[in-house]
Amino acid sequence: MKTRQLQTITFILIFFSLTLGSNSLAGSLKEKMRARQPKIIDLKAKGTIGENNRGYLEYRDNKEPRKGLLEAENQDRGAVYIAIARQQNTSAEKVGRRRAAQIAERAPAGTWLQNVKGVWYRK
Repeated sequence: MKTRQLQTITFILIFFSLTLGSNSLAGSLKEKMRARQPKIIDLKAKGTIGENNRGYLEYRDNKEPRKGLLEAENQDRGAVYIAIARQQNTSAEKVGRRRAAQIAERAPAGTWLQNVKGVWYRK
């Protein structure tokens, strides 16, 4: 399970490099997101959070033990989606939805995901 998650992280980092280049903003975002990954992986494994159909993280219950963590991650994901959308002449929403599909495909068993109709399921 951890191998699959590390592959996903690597994919995200490569994606960053290719789409945002090597400027300091891209480097800063990559480092912040990389630093959060162990905590995010842990919360996913516990079933506390899941990946929604828009490419963002959401809490699966009313408990929010690391609310700031998810807010920061989602804000950075949004910045990445905007940068990619500008480069591809599309919307950040479309980029996020494509990313959500990629995440769902690569997610390890047990991960909470949201399908295109908004229904949550456990892979």
